[in-house]
Amino acid sequence: MCRFFLLTICSILTGNLLFAQGVTDNTNSPQVVFKSTGIGECQWTNGFWADKHKVCEEVMVPHMGTILKGDVGHALNNFKKAAGQMEGSHKGEFWHDGDFYKWMESVMYIYVENNDQKLLAELDTLIDIIGAAQEEDGYLSTQVSLTEKGRWENRKYHELYNSGHLINSACIHYRITAQKNFLDIAVKHADYLYATFTPQPDSLKRFGFNQSQIMGLTELYRTTKDNRYLELAELFINMRGKSRSVVDAHTKPKMIGDMVQERTPLRKSKEAVGHAVLALYFYAGATDVYSETGEKALIDALDRLWEDVVEHKMYITGAVGQTHHGLSKKKDTVHEAFLPSYDMPNATAYNETCANIANAMFSYRMLGVKGDAKYADVIELVLLNSAMSGISIEGKDYFYVNPLRRYTNTGDYKSTEAANREPYINCFCCPPNLVRTIAKSAGWAYSITENGVAVNLYGGNKLETSLADGSKLILAQDTNYPWEGSVTFSIQKCKKEAFDFRLRIPKWAKGTTVFINGKKQDKELAEGKYAVINRKWKKGDKITLEMPMEIKLMEGHKQIEQTRNQVAVKRGPIVYCVETTDLPKGTDIMDVYLPENANYKAVYQPDFLGGLSTIKADLMIRKDKKETEMYTSLSQPKFEKFSTQLIPYYAWSNRGTVEMSVWLPVIWNNL
Repeated sequence: MCRFFLLTICSILTGNLLFAQGVTDNTNSPQVVFKSTGIGECQWTNGFWADKHKVCEEVMVPHMGTILKGDVGHALNNFKKAAGQMEGSHKGEFWHDGDFYKWMESVMYIYVENNDQKLLAELDTLIDIIGAAQEEDGYLSTQVSLTEKGRWENRKYHELYNSGHLINSACIHYRITAQKNFLDIAVKHADYLYATFTPQPDSLKRFGFNQSQIMGLTELYRTTKDNRYLELAELFINMRGKSRSVVDAHTKPKMIGDMVQERTPLRKSKEAVGHAVLALYFYAGATDVYSETGEKALIDALDRLWEDVVEHKMYITGAVGQTHHGLSKKKDTVHEAFLPSYDMPNATAYNETCANIANAMFSYRMLGVKGDAKYADVIELVLLNSAMSGISIEGKDYFYVNPLRRYTNTGDYKSTEAANREPYINCFCCPPNLVRTIAKSAGWAYSITENGVAVNLYGGNKLETSLADGSKLILAQDTNYPWEGSVTFSIQKCKKEAFDFRLRIPKWAKGTTVFINGKKQDKELAEGKYAVINRKWKKGDKITLEMPMEIKLMEGHKQIEQTRNQVAVKRGPIVYCVETTDLPKGTDIMDVYLPENANYKAVYQPDFLGGLSTIKADLMIRKDKKETEMYTSLSQPKFEKFSTQLIPYYAWSNRGTVEMSVWLPVIWNNL
């Protein structure tokens, strides 16, 4: 029994017949050219993503649930206390409610795939508790209700951030189950927000802060068709940059100005500034609003901001947010934030997992409104590198920070905030964000176009969907990507009329070829674009994409001082690193050099670190530089060759405490 049929039966039994709706439901959004497929219409079946999704279902989601429902994670206990079902004070961070909503969302995606009725029953129980915690007028934030804090007393209490995740999670629950119990809570809360903020009292004009509420409200508009929620979402965009950046009762010195994107109205913004998560949630939400309104000034600004992030401030892993603490150009204190263009430290790179995911979220929405492959390239880069590095191979431990180099000989782990991934981080926003992203990743694999389908992500899967004209399309994708560059699509059902099959040709995949039913096509394929094949397809047709998986040494822009005379190793979409685990005992990571020609060879190891390809290489280890003085005179370096392996960056720190580096100095053989 197919998943779509199961969902349809579920909807009929509950009295509502829902059409297939996406994780981001842009089906009826007038400015979206790449529409989302319906939740559950694509399912990973084999290979990298199927393996990760299995760990997500069997380990990540249940293990995280144990944490958040227990005395370590506090989140459910806070709701019980607010509902009068448990004694005690609020525990955990201000944004813990939002962490819980994100985890609930991940449970819903798992339920779609496995149809485990116990998950649905548990969600109903949790929703009842949340409903009981909601105040009569619709307000819902346990970190305020359980303390002496006043409502909207200080924006760092993250009330609106929690609101966004509540509303989004409730919309997803309704789309999947057709039950209104969670949606009713979200609607009641959104109505309260509308009544509170649309009069625009002076005391609330700077309450944007962590802008997940814009995405949530837009999704609620799409779900209910109530225009008030879109109006309110746009209001939160319009409020930014209208008020002077001064410290007042609602702020702290670190929470003003560029830190929270309030110095410049969004439509006039030219560069990404401040806290990376705050900024990218803001941009993602604004893209959602544009997809409904079509305002040119808004998309022009978003184009500028996306280009600034990707071309000037993004790491080779897709990570963003270069610094833990710093100053903006306008001398505002910033935290977990963007730095100026090309300022890309490696050992102190912050790269919060949430920021990396938010980078993909922003790009996914831009892909929808633009239909340009460059956005899907960024999504893939993030998912396969800087997002997945935030969780252990086992699926139980987490990094908040994702630097590109780490030392251990000083005993200082400020670069990662811990020697290794941890089972619980007090600031727990990243783990459920990553887990829900893995759980919903199949929903990003394809898009529905005006007359066909676009392939955004490669991985073994099966797709059962409807094209824009309502005709059914069923196809299977078979591949060992990203370890191999061969991908085959088998069409199992389609309409008789011609339609487009769009294949993303990654920017790195120069020399890609395409075959239809075994015959090589003469069509010229441009890297970084979608190859559009229009024809009358039929059941049994096979489309094969062959992407060269070359091992490449990558260099940074000449203005990136931190990577000057260094290279990184990349194969296909995967960025590699060197760990001291794979070097002679006592080797300092800073004594490792990469020869121009090191006999690089990719080797797939199915039983190593969850199954991946390593790169065998002959590295050079400098043996003479052991001085402790800050500066010394140069002498002829002494090197020893050492044959070892490089591993994918996302898999580092799964074998004990190590030093690691993505960027390493290069030795040119002909110099």
